Amino acid sequence: MRVLLTVTYDGSGYYGWQRQKDFISVQQRLEEALSTLLKRDITVRGASRTDTGVHSLGQRAVFTDDKITIPVDRIPLAVNCFLPDDIVVTDAVEVDDSFHPQYSVTDKTYEYKILNSDYKNPLLVRYTEHIRPRLDIDAMKRACPYFLGEHDFKAFCATGGSSKTTVRTIYSLEVEKEGDIITIRVNGNGFLYNMVRILAGTLVYVGLGKIKPEDMGDIIASRDRTRAGKTLSPNGLTLMEVNYE
Repeated sequence: MRVLLTVTYDGSGYYGWQRQKDFISVQQRLEEALSTLLKRDITVRGASRTDTGVHSLGQRAVFTDDKITIPVDRIPLAVNCFLPDDIVVTDAVEVDDSFHPQYSVTDKTYEYKILNSDYKNPLLVRYTEHIRPRLDIDAMKRACPYFLGEHDFKAFCATGGSSKTTVRTIYSLEVEKEGDIITIRVNGNGFLYNMVRILAGTLVYVGLGKIKPEDMGDIIASRDRTRAGKTLSPNGLTLMEVNYE
């Protein structure tokens, strides 16, 4: 039986999603909980390798086991008993043996949240990037359409990425503000290493007047990382959902 899980987690205390040799990861904790529940070694494969400190409301992970006796829809309640409070499995469904959590993905949605205020909020510090100067939301919105469609996003990829190609397709990109919270929401067929954090940092530069909205097309076309904005901290980034056909 092949089972697809939906996993929510606060990434603040973990060295990213992927299992590491010397650091605790979300994948490790999930595998340990499943292994304890099913009384045998279980390995999971995730849809996205979220970085250290990045959060998730909709990470997906698959595991295969031929001896499952628990009804699939009861797995979340059962495995959550063995997970720490900052990791929760919210759904489980059986999928076909040919299903792959990465290659079967149609699109992913990320949100990046910014606290645009004079002071930090201790209750939000783990989930937002604090920026004191007031950002020009209208300018940030005017920059968004340049990202839409298929482009080579090499200018928005950090050193160390392992992707074979830097071409990706962005389906939607929105900037919204409610009170002091600015939300950047992006949906696409996939994202490069640190791409969303660099994209958010570039929009912040637009909001600060350091980059003009109409220059965004040239920056993308340049494929030059030095022309885009800085990489924002992982705190404000959340993987919202991963969709499949």
